[in-house]
Amino acid sequence: MRVGLVDDRYIDLDKLNGIVAGMPNLEIVFSTQSAEEAYEHIKKESVDLLIADIEMPNLSGYELADIIHSHALNISVIFVTGSSGYAVHAFELNVHDYIMKPYPKDRLIKSIERLLEKSKSAEIAGRLYIKQKNDIHIIQKKDIVFIERSGRSTTIYTKTGPVKTYQTLNELEGELRERDFLRSHRSFIINIHHVKNFSLYAKNSYIVSFEGMEEQAMITKDKVEFLQQHYF
Repeated sequence: MRVGLVDDRYIDLDKLNGIVAGMPNLEIVFSTQSAEEAYEHIKKESVDLLIADIEMPNLSGYELADIIHSHALNISVIFVTGSSGYAVHAFELNVHDYIMKPYPKDRLIKSIERLLEKSKSAEIAGRLYIKQKNDIHIIQKKDIVFIERSGRSTTIYTKTGPVKTYQTLNELEGELRERDFLRSHRSFIINIHHVKNFSLYAKNSYIVSFEGMEEQAMITKDKVEFLQQHYF
């Protein structure tokens, strides 16, 4: 698990570094006293967990978590803070934990261990089982770029190549309830995390291009507006 740490107080940041560095299966991607710097790291690097103070100058830890939530980034958040006033609002952002300072070392360790167990369960649940004649393909949902229905067959475009199935988009949509996926068009489901850009195609529709893939999907104008309102 890749971890980012941010706390404007050096002594508190040093404590976080010591605890996280001593745990197995964790890698500290960045450690900073600036939430703005943490935000720059999040935009450029893969991070699974952010451990953050809340009240910091300029950009706060709460605002940073709000950015993660509103952009539908797959990053868990643990707040480690001296303020109890944000607790209710923090859990509206679906944070993993809210730890009050001062805290014993074991309090944070147990919280991270719970998250690791939760991640393992999610990885199992995050698989799609696709029947194809006599074979069953197991696809990681996060690897799905988009899905297209054409005629009587459906093609699932993944980062490693396409997989064809006779399952309908309605059937697949029922298994893809994660926030990552959007029924963009009657013939397409897209993973918003792989989208590169939208290009106007007609008055009420756009072509969707994806990172590292020539194949394209379609999205209606109202779905683009929905994305802008709820995700970006």
